[in-house]
Amino acid sequence: MPSSSASTTDAGKPAAASGGVQSLERAFDLLERMADAGGEVGLSELSASSGLPLPTIHRLMRTLVACGYVRQQANRRYALGPRLIRLGESASRLLGTWARPYLARLVDETGETANMALLDGDEVVYVAQVPSRHSMRMFTEVGRRVLPHSTGVGKALLAHLPGDEVRELLARTGMPAATERTITTPDRFLAALDEVRAAGYAVDDNEQEVGVRCLAVPIPGSPTAAAISISGPAGRVTEAATDRIVPVLKEVAAALSEVLKNTAP
Repeated sequence: MPSSSASTTDAGKPAAASGGVQSLERAFDLLERMADAGGEVGLSELSASSGLPLPTIHRLMRTLVACGYVRQQANRRYALGPRLIRLGESASRLLGTWARPYLARLVDETGETANMALLDGDEVVYVAQVPSRHSMRMFTEVGRRVLPHSTGVGKALLAHLPGDEVRELLARTGMPAATERTITTPDRFLAALDEVRAAGYAVDDNEQEVGVRCLAVPIPGSPTAAAISISGPAGRVTEAATDRIVPVLKEVAAALSEVLKNTAP
């Protein structure tokens, strides 16, 4: 009987299939590294960050370019391709569907509009919302993109990043003032992130829109950086209300974290 050891791996899987899985894992890893780098990188940067040899990266990138998930720029660098947009939009819609029952709980228990947002490149994108039942309430359009330095969810999302990465992001986006309360210097913003880490939640106090306060917390262990928040008139989202709302935000974030973890591979 011929031996099959030459054509199978130790786990009993065909060698070709095993190599295909490894190539797939590497390709997704490269896409995520490109996203972390702002969406455009050179092969040498990918090789340095991933530890893969240049010929391997070049082969994988050729495949991703052929499929439309990556495109090669005129300067020979590689950028995330337009075909990823459809995948991202579909995933965001599904994520919003999973999140809405938890956001509805936030509205029931706090009375204020509840949001979920992701960090997408250098921007915050809102992927789900359940509005307050108050006649005076805050609306943030799902799909809206904002710079993170002036929002509660932005602070919650950036608080887990190293300071040098935050500075690099702020250098790319700039720090325009949305209101007179917006933080517009990197040093002040990094100090604010220290406060977020110490307190366990972030505050937007009239920084994105005059008269509006937001409270936000990150979703722990989320497969992609995500945060939830409540927003409402400053007259309702007071310091006293904060003491009541933040524990609810943390409870809902923990519950939503379990859902997201269970959907991850």
